[in-house]
Amino acid sequence: MPIRSALALLLVVLAFPSAAQRTQKPPLHARKWMAITGKPLAATAGAMTFQKGGNAVDAAAAMLAATCTMWDTLSWGGETQALLYDPRAKKVVGLNALGVAPTGATPEFFRSKGMSVPPEFGPLAAVTPGTPGGLMVMLAEYGKLSLADVLDPALQLADGYPIERQAADAMEREKKRIAGWPYSAAVMLPHRKAGEPEELLVRPSGGAAGPTPAHDRPAAPLEAPRREAPEPGEMFRQKDLAETLRKLIAAEREALGKGKSRKEAIHAAYDRFYKGDIAKELVRGTREQGGLLTLEDLARWSVRIEEPVSTSYKGIDVYKLTVWTQGPALLQALNILEGFDLKAMGFNSARYVNTLNQAMALAFADRDFYYGDPYVPPVEPVKGLLSKDYAKERAKLVRADRNDPAIGPGDPFAFEGGKNPFPELLGKWSTRGPAPTVKTASAEGPNPAFYSGTTSIEAADEEGWVVSVTPSGGWIPAVVAGRTGVGLSQRMQSFVTDPADGPFNVVAPGQRPRVTLTPTLALKDGKPFLAFAVQGGDSQDQNLLQFFLNVVEFGMTVQEATEAPNFNTFQLRSSFGDHRSEPGKLLLNEATPPWVRSELRRMGYTMTYEERTSGPINAILFDRVHGTMWGGSSNHGEDYGIGW
Repeated sequence: MPIRSALALLLVVLAFPSAAQRTQKPPLHARKWMAITGKPLAATAGAMTFQKGGNAVDAAAAMLAATCTMWDTLSWGGETQALLYDPRAKKVVGLNALGVAPTGATPEFFRSKGMSVPPEFGPLAAVTPGTPGGLMVMLAEYGKLSLADVLDPALQLADGYPIERQAADAMEREKKRIAGWPYSAAVMLPHRKAGEPEELLVRPSGGAAGPTPAHDRPAAPLEAPRREAPEPGEMFRQKDLAETLRKLIAAEREALGKGKSRKEAIHAAYDRFYKGDIAKELVRGTREQGGLLTLEDLARWSVRIEEPVSTSYKGIDVYKLTVWTQGPALLQALNILEGFDLKAMGFNSARYVNTLNQAMALAFADRDFYYGDPYVPPVEPVKGLLSKDYAKERAKLVRADRNDPAIGPGDPFAFEGGKNPFPELLGKWSTRGPAPTVKTASAEGPNPAFYSGTTSIEAADEEGWVVSVTPSGGWIPAVVAGRTGVGLSQRMQSFVTDPADGPFNVVAPGQRPRVTLTPTLALKDGKPFLAFAVQGGDSQDQNLLQFFLNVVEFGMTVQEATEAPNFNTFQLRSSFGDHRSEPGKLLLNEATPPWVRSELRRMGYTMTYEERTSGPINAILFDRVHGTMWGGSSNHGEDYGIGW
């Protein structure tokens, strides 16, 4: 190897450890419990729940309720997916609380509306609400506290809390769309005056609250149009949502008064949401605004407790929810990468980035073609997808010298003794996806929808309970369903309408869309080792894969690994918008050295850059030597953790 190349590689290998010692956020340390999520106030809700005597499941449920109430890129009408380590059974269990397409949601319906795929926003983007059911089933089955105890922080928030800038500015930014949905406007635009002409919506200099008459206004406004959303720090109140939460608590209290058990009482609240007066108002308010949800859709839907899938990487067992999420793509990528000496390549060297990019592209190509709802036909080839032999065959396609932009799905059916039911569609697969119908990307940067939605929740306690949750849906701007205060999901957009774009994920009533949401648990020697998750649409398992390798291959601490610069590939079909792919396009961290940039260009990549590319990742590592927990929460967003 030439001296110059060897020196460059050495610099890449050494670059991170020196920076890693200067993490922008300190690591968390705890012995008894730890709670991490997307907002400081929501993490406090988890801490409050632990202080009441709750376990990690109670705390996770409280944080979920709080983040939904705070519109932390999700709302109460969204979806929840979780992995839990049950110390009693010494096993990982999965929670599937993803909603389904409602009655009438067919490819023909959307085509009749002039849509090639379901819309990104509005009442037709909604699947059935899953988060309330997921929270209550998780709590009933694995928690200790009452629903009233767990919902108390969220109820206090709904009654009024000082809203943070991120959510407040999102409401202001999306106010034109929000104004089209009356119940959303009533919640999110408290300073809007109905019927007021647009030209009057200007504040005079000095910040007075009233409008400036047109004839008195200076020729050039001194400030932007008057704010209609809450100001950062203003008390934000949600009366309808608070009433909905009180109805759930009342249903539990009434059932307990009749001698029902704790579990039965929580299920009484569940029934009130999905079959009672809350359901009736939710459906009425949704259909009034043009949605498809019916009472039967809500009553038929149910939460599923299921077996997760897993693989082993260098003695560590990594668990994911199955193919109704994108989670198994991380497992496939680990299987492909297991035969490469990643550490010898050097952290974020051009060779490392090229190898990971192609491994992820191979896994995501399979995701785009084969993943879908496993509870409805056709049956996904899960065993073949996760086969180590299949991964070895896929690994042969990774080119060391340059990127392959034509990477497509393989045929995992051959590795589980089956026959592919869609050979013609497989042969015609396009790496770029369907023709664009909406603008989703530009030369200046990636599609914002690529990172849409979600928060993450990590909780653990000294009893051994560990919970990793990636809830989402109902992000701003969301349609609020009548007087329930519940913001509806936008997850319908993750379906396709043409089997050629993914035969296992075609929209149909009662079917779940394949989602990007992907909590993770890892066990070592049969005991919890890592719990980690991240927000960010299609980037989630890309960031989580790199976080995991940061810890396992490069020996980073959990905080170092959450802040470490990641890269994102766009060589996969977006799960949002028009579902397009951009082969060879990368998002790199601004800290990427010039020689790495140059080498990647030579390998066929086009690149954009951002200052922070780490997630935001949240994680808990279990230190078995000292009997303690290490918590990490990246410097990317407002995520926050508390431990004791």
